[in-house]
Amino acid sequence: MDKILIAYYSRPGQNYVSGIIVDLIVGNTEVVANKIQQMTSGQLFKIDTKNKYPVDYTETTRVAKDELRSNARPVLTNKLMNTDDFDIIYLGYPNWWGTFPMVVFTFLESFDFTGKTIIPFCTHEGSGLGNSIRDIKNCCPDAKVLDGLALFGSVVSKSDSQLEKWLETIK
Repeated sequence: MDKILIAYYSRPGQNYVSGIIVDLIVGNTEVVANKIQQMTSGQLFKIDTKNKYPVDYTETTRVAKDELRSNARPVLTNKLMNTDDFDIIYLGYPNWWGTFPMVVFTFLESFDFTGKTIIPFCTHEGSGLGNSIRDIKNCCPDAKVLDGLALFGSVVSKSDSQLEKWLETIK
């Protein structure tokens, strides 16, 4: 039996959803991560930053763009002890500026994923997976990286059947 980790970064608060800014109690990516956990019985691990992003959505996008330009590596609030206990890592994130938030780079660069299977999933409002698959492969060259799934954040609460079909196809 494969040992599964569901590692994800998600930002609650002001988010862009269906063309408007809304206040989310739980971030879209966290909603999907919880659904995957229920369907796979994997272990959840929330990737989080020591320095929180601003509450304001527009300000967060500015900070995220600055981090991308400077190739920043935000500090993690908590660390996974190791990846030896896991064979499969579902990796979840929102698409920010064509890839995942820079803290996900911090997470990926903190471990040796040699021989692991990484299965990406992202939430977005029109940009899909962007360059994130390429970026995962660059960070984890000795891991097997599957194609992944991109879900519109505006529909994550109703994504159960889409997730079930996707999980069935990647088995």
